[in-house]
Amino acid sequence: MPRRALVLITALVLAMHWLVLHGVPLAWDSPQPPSAGHVFSTRSVPAPPPAPAAAPEPTSVAVAAPMAPAAPPPKPPARAKKPAQPAPASPAQDSLAVAPEAPVQVAAADAGAPAPTSEPPAASTAAPDPAPAASAPQAEAPAPVASAPPAEAPNPTAAGTEIAPPGSGTGREAATPPPPVRIPAPTRLAFDVSGQAKKFAYSARAELLWQHDGSRYEARQEVSAFLVGSRTQRSVGAITAQGLLPEKFSDKSRSEQAAHFDHAKGRVTFSANTPEAAVGPGAQDRLSLFIQLGAMLAADPGRFTPGTQVTLTTVSARTADRWTFTVEGSETLDLPAGPTPALKLLRLPRKDYDQKAELWVAPGLNYLPVRIKLTQANGDFADLLLRSSSAP
Repeated sequence: MPRRALVLITALVLAMHWLVLHGVPLAWDSPQPPSAGHVFSTRSVPAPPPAPAAAPEPTSVAVAAPMAPAAPPPKPPARAKKPAQPAPASPAQDSLAVAPEAPVQVAAADAGAPAPTSEPPAASTAAPDPAPAASAPQAEAPAPVASAPPAEAPNPTAAGTEIAPPGSGTGREAATPPPPVRIPAPTRLAFDVSGQAKKFAYSARAELLWQHDGSRYEARQEVSAFLVGSRTQRSVGAITAQGLLPEKFSDKSRSEQAAHFDHAKGRVTFSANTPEAAVGPGAQDRLSLFIQLGAMLAADPGRFTPGTQVTLTTVSARTADRWTFTVEGSETLDLPAGPTPALKLLRLPRKDYDQKAELWVAPGLNYLPVRIKLTQANGDFADLLLRSSSAP
């Protein structure tokens, strides 16, 4: 019996040691370690220094009297340095914790207002030692304030609609106020589609349904093909004096991805978890873009002579980019719907993997698109040719 009891006690002791040893890393992995770390740091730094700092001062005065006069002078300066170290430990840490936050939150106020620098003098009158310690970190505070603004580079997608006349080069040289628009009447457009997807040639049918009540709009385009499947794009939003104001753009094939516009904040967010983007006035999505361009041309055709460039922010279901269309000129298309006079606009790729977009709008159809050809960088394309138009 005693032997069994001894074995049992030994087993219990070993089990307790195992639990303790393996419990330590588990405690470090828990969400509480940061607070534990702060407790050890604050307890070890401020607590010990103040106690010896206060104790040695009276003892040094008591010992200085009986001992030689030469010995006390060197000792007080040596011990006076010790309180200088603990003293900034507690106030300096607090000032350093507050100083960086204020410039970040209110950069302009901190850069121009002398309020933060006026507080240290008041503290210096009460205690001469902490004053230089508090002023030193505040002198470093303006550095991050000055470096913060340059870090925020302007985003080109936050720019508005820009129109450049022929020969001006880029739209940025001739930024103009939003042009007038003329919104087309509700229409249903049917297209024959030919294209290539992953080196596979296909033919399909497509439909573009454009509807509005004068204040709200909805555009819906669907392309479907046998063995290829279907793809649907939809844009909804408001109608303003400057044209379409998209609120949501969705792109669905097997699954749906969407972009949500917040024009009050000048931002667009994406359901695909891609980074949000800045958008400026006149920003459009990949579907409303074609209606908006036609509405601008319809309002003032004489302004868009061949060579004119129109630049605006274009949003897909995953990202935003600046697209520039160049007015190519008029031509007559041989469409399934019959010969149709149209005006061509061309968007050429600017970088790798950019999409080439060709758009033909018909003046006789309120400048609605009668042909749309999109070509990917890998050679895949979709060419939509108008077959018929009717009321929705």
